[in-house]
Amino acid sequence: MPSIDEALEIIRRGCDELLIESELVDKLKTGRSLRVKAGFDPTAPDLHLGHTVLINKLRQFQDLGHEVMFLIGDFTGMIGDPTGKNVTRKPLSRDEVIENARTYEQQIFKILDPEQTLVMFNSSWMGQMDAAGLIQLAAKHTVARMLERDDFAKRYGGGQPIAIHEFLYPLIQGYDSVAMKADVELGGTDQKFNLLVGRELQKHYGQAPQVVLTMPILEGLDGVQKMSKSLNNYIGIADAPNDMFGKLMSVSDDLMWRYIELLSFEPLVTVRQWRQDVERGRNPRDIKVVFAQEIVARFHSQAASEAALADFEARFRQGVLPDEMPEVSLEAPEGGLPVAQLLKLAGLVPSTSEALRQIAGGGVKLDGEKVADKGLLLTRGTVVVAQVGKRRFARVSLL
Repeated sequence: MPSIDEALEIIRRGCDELLIESELVDKLKTGRSLRVKAGFDPTAPDLHLGHTVLINKLRQFQDLGHEVMFLIGDFTGMIGDPTGKNVTRKPLSRDEVIENARTYEQQIFKILDPEQTLVMFNSSWMGQMDAAGLIQLAAKHTVARMLERDDFAKRYGGGQPIAIHEFLYPLIQGYDSVAMKADVELGGTDQKFNLLVGRELQKHYGQAPQVVLTMPILEGLDGVQKMSKSLNNYIGIADAPNDMFGKLMSVSDDLMWRYIELLSFEPLVTVRQWRQDVERGRNPRDIKVVFAQEIVARFHSQAASEAALADFEARFRQGVLPDEMPEVSLEAPEGGLPVAQLLKLAGLVPSTSEALRQIAGGGVKLDGEKVADKGLLLTRGTVVVAQVGKRRFARVSLL
């Protein structure tokens, strides 16, 4: 087992805040296996790499010998998490929650060790709580404290409605920590308020307060907005191996380090060596290939990873894709940007008419695939390697 200092370095990796670190040290000094909690509302059936930032951190705790409690918020999912929302979120139906939760269980064990993972559902205790118990829980927090939360404060100040049940969400999430006797709770930076409510409620119920660890929200392929299916800037963990590999290779060299920090399981000493190698002149694309192979192998297999690399090299690296290319960010209208305009705005052709001529002649490729549809629209969040002819390239991000 690593020393406490070594364990802390692993735990701190990529994290935004660790509250309170001295309390975590005290818990680690006991030598017992800590109960580490993270909650996920089953709001969508498929996970993407942005979701796995927290799951990866849970795996690191498992590797350090601690017990992971993966909480599926089937009860809170029927409330609808108001975090970051400027309108009341539509609650999920019971059937939607059950179906999404089922697929979550199938996906998380691509990362977590089933032997060290306790999957829990907060309906187990919240479904048993009567109205009197809920009123007693609500009595442990004030409206003034709730309105300290940024999204509630903005909605209240802007005259936007806040439903009473939305105030219950952080209270129930906090009570989950009481019911689970959590030593540590993980969440995104947007969940900090809710995680701290858990600490306060544990004190009310005579428990030692949990340590709160927040992880940053992962940017999508555009490098600007958070990874999201609605923005089409995501990499799904169920994506086909070749698609997953190609998307990872399209990430900018700067964003690559962010992805490696939050998604790779390579030791920190290895990542430091990679950075030194790049500073000394090594092509960052070499590192990106190793990282992309790691991620594809995690969610598919080593054989799939090797095949994806071979496919990528066949399409891009046989003397075709340059080591360096311009990186262009373009504003896309709500309905999408026509491919001909993309080529013109990216500086790959002098006019849209030339772009259309090149498409008709088979001279335009996006991510190595010939474009045949002159009316193709590319949506916000898309990141593509655009090619015209044999020598004109650009990595284009649509914002």
